[in-house]
Amino acid sequence: MYAIFVTINIKDGHADEFAAASLGDGQGSVRDEENCFRFDILRSPDNPNQFYLYEVYANREAHATHREQPHYVAWRSAVEHMFEGDLGRVEMETVFPSDAGWKAQKPGLVNW
Repeated sequence: MYAIFVTINIKDGHADEFAAASLGDGQGSVRDEENCFRFDILRSPDNPNQFYLYEVYANREAHATHREQPHYVAWRSAVEHMFEGDLGRVEMETVFPSDAGWKAQKPGLVNW
């Protein structure tokens, strides 16, 4: 599996708006994308303007497809003006859970 960890700094006064706008992208990703197995939105307890996204896809192609989806395009358009500086990004391969484990967990992700 292909995973990414994204660090996003948000301009002062936009953190709650960013968090609310990001839910649609996260929910749409796990609900509508067959090859998206995780989409976590995290916030720093020490800096309320710093967010992290942890995303797991079947492969790089699935992540590229994610960036073409309507929920991603809408999210990016809604939040891009809130970014403070460049986004940080780390690409990874998952070790645990196994690929089968990721696939088995997916049905539970849509029970929010």
